[in-house]
Formats: sequence, C-alpha cells, structure tokens
Amino acid sequence: MDDRPWRPVGTPAYSVAQSAPHQILVCKACKHKGSSCAPGFALLKKLRAAIAAAGLGDEFEVSGTACLAGCVPDHGGPCVVGWRANAKATWLFGDIDPAQPINDLVEFSRLYVALDDGWMSGRDCPPRLCDNTLARIPAALFVTREGAIQ
Repeated sequence: MDDRPWRPVGTPAYSVAQSAPHQILVCKACKHKGSSCAPGFALLKKLRAAIAAAGLGDEFEVSGTACLAGCVPDHGGPCVVGWRANAKATWLFGDIDPAQPINDLVEFSRLYVALDDGWMSGRDCPPRLCDNTLARIPAALFVTREGAIQ
C-alpha cells in the first residue's frame, strides 16, 4: 500500500496553453476546504472584466487555476493571484480580497507588460501589492548541450 499522502491532481493537467503573451492566474480551488473557492471565482470574473476594460485583453489571458498554496487558511476570503509569461519573472500576490477595488491589479498588469523580463523592485509595485508580495520568481532558463533555451 502506498503511504504517501493523498493530493489533488489537476484535471486538465497543470500545464496551460496560453492564448495571450501574458497570463494572470487566480486560485480557484481551496486545498484547505477541499472544494472550489467562491472568492476566487468572484475575483476571476471581476479581473477578467477589468483587464478587458483597461484595453489589456489582447495581452493577458486571465485564468483560474488549481491551488497556488499562498492563502491563509483561517482568513476565509482573500485570494492568491499570479502573473507569468515566457522569459519573464513570475509574481505571486496573496491576501487579495475580491470585495476590494482591483485597480492595483490592473496597474500591476500594465507595468508587467511594459517590462522585457518582468523584473522590478517590490517598491515599484502599486502600493497595496507591495505588502502582499508572496514571491518574485526569476524566469526559468534551461541549458542544454546546444545552449540556453528560454
């Protein structure tokens, strides 16, 4: 018998084929509750509309995703949101309340698109996001015998 703890398996697979050059991921599955995340779905809907209204719809795909493991289990509402793109740093922000205005998320999206590598100081983020940064992950660089692939 397998003694490894059970973990949810994403269906479809965690890898996502992007339809736009940049992607915003909103956590919509709560590992703490073992079910879908109503606040995540609310934020996903609100953010999709805000990105489209800001004229960024061609730049971003806004998708729900499996648990991003950055929330506080006893909080109950705030969400985790991530930004990623090929050859750019990935950003992860937590404690994003869908009931609050999301203009900082749209502003961050504008900044992210403008950067060649997605790298900036946390101080350059919109004010509310400075305190909510969970991670800034450098772009992956894969090196093979033939050279670097990104």
